[in-house]
Amino acid sequence: MGKKLVITGTQGAELVDELKPSNSKVKLDTELLLKGRLQQVANREWMMYKPRWGAFYSTPLEKHLRDLHTNTVVICGCNFPNCPRTTVYEASERDFRVVLIKDATSNVYERGLHELDKIGVELMTSDDCIAALK
Repeated sequence: MGKKLVITGTQGAELVDELKPSNSKVKLDTELLLKGRLQQVANREWMMYKPRWGAFYSTPLEKHLRDLHTNTVVICGCNFPNCPRTTVYEASERDFRVVLIKDATSNVYERGLHELDKIGVELMTSDDCIAALK
């Protein structure tokens, strides 16, 4: 039997310090997150759990973004063929402008990038995105 590593409410399920807001001691509120709610962790920063590959499936993300009058979603993440790509299509279906950060997404491949480009997804590097945000 394998070792239990990621159990809600334990250190193994916490965010690594590099993903936390600067100088933050924030801990995930697993009770809140497991209820499908968003947790604000800093000014203009929220966390949420997602039950499937896409970030919009059965989550409050779309309503939250609409309430903030957001029109652009910037996506990066682990394993492009699954979660990031699914989130890209879900965001596109909801008429958000979509940006994929190529060098901050694992398992990206040229055909997938070409397909995203053809549906209007803007493909950027992290340096290009940071420059555009300044």
